[in-house]
Amino acid sequence: MLYNLAIVIYDFIVHLAAPFSRKPRKMMKGHWVVYKLLRQQVEKGEQYIWFHAASLGEFEQGRPLIEMIREKYPNYKILLTFFSPSGYEVRKHYRGADIVCYLPFDKPRNVKKFLDIANPCMAFFINYEFWKNYLDELHKRRIPVYSVSSIFRREQIFFKWYGGTYRNVLKDFDHLFVQNEASKRYLSKIGISRVTVVGDTRFDRVLQIREEAKELPLVEKFKGNNSFTFVAGSSWGPDEDLFLEYFNNHPEMKLIIAPHVIDENHLVEIIGKLKRPYVRYTRADERNVLKADCLIIDCFGLLSSIYRYGEIAYIGGGFGVGIHNTLEAAVYGIPVIFGPKYQKFMEAVQLLEAKGAYSIKDYDELKTLLDRFLTDEAFLRETGTNAGYYVTSNAGATEKIMHMINF
Repeated sequence: MLYNLAIVIYDFIVHLAAPFSRKPRKMMKGHWVVYKLLRQQVEKGEQYIWFHAASLGEFEQGRPLIEMIREKYPNYKILLTFFSPSGYEVRKHYRGADIVCYLPFDKPRNVKKFLDIANPCMAFFINYEFWKNYLDELHKRRIPVYSVSSIFRREQIFFKWYGGTYRNVLKDFDHLFVQNEASKRYLSKIGISRVTVVGDTRFDRVLQIREEAKELPLVEKFKGNNSFTFVAGSSWGPDEDLFLEYFNNHPEMKLIIAPHVIDENHLVEIIGKLKRPYVRYTRADERNVLKADCLIIDCFGLLSSIYRYGEIAYIGGGFGVGIHNTLEAAVYGIPVIFGPKYQKFMEAVQLLEAKGAYSIKDYDELKTLLDRFLTDEAFLRETGTNAGYYVTSNAGATEKIMHMINF
């Protein structure tokens, strides 16, 4: 009852905020048409495999599995749902799925209506997605449901004395494919045994991304033949304060910066901190890019391809809520640097242990590290090799999952 009440309250808050905020408004518009969309697009007599991802990051995590099923079992149709507009709006035209829509709020009536129309033959919930009513109903209907690339920690509610209801939700899964042994141990202690450690499908995804990386002639021209290029991805103000100070004082280094927020105010802040020539990517051409020492990426969709042009990558967010995607950079076999708030990200912890990444707490630590990378080629090469090997040696989760699913 408390769970259902919380869902009702959340739904009410989103409706209340919709007239005043773009994100809730987009979500509501998507929810209003979801059943109509499903009735129009679900083909009778076809078998649908349902994938649910909260947002864009979870989708990218599940994407290798979607595409492998698509390739090996083309007779199945793919239904892809999102909770967040930041996932749906970016991937609503994703060609790997036959239907893409929002997931209606987890109310019993919505759940039955959704499943009656979609009627999936199996379901995959990516990462940390545990919608109680959906999972209970899938279990009642004997529709196989799997958790993919999930990770469990001691502080989660499942392992608290008051978490009985949430523990029961986990029993709805036919199998949980978890990232590490610790997750399996925690689940075993609460009686969840249908668990296999397969690793994280994100490793498979970043290897795919590397293979599909875009050729970017302007970035290549900016880099030139012999320049030492520092790529800063998904950076925030506190990150930029550090590496821009270093960049301003080291003319032997070029900088490509792809900030997490690319609104005009933030771009003006970055430009105000620069003391060397720069150009914005959307305003770059073959002439002015040669005169610039800093290339500011003021558009989306390029970062995962840009890392290939760097000798070192800096991943932003480590001075805020937590670092962004480290694997997209590490896959290119270059050293990775990030701030101090990385502990909740297993891949960051393991990259540090593998000596493929370094964490810094302040400018002095960043300066010491970058000075060494600039002067010690063996250290630079060894760290980059460690980063690349970490990614390749952890790939294969998608294949392991495929071997255990009955199609």
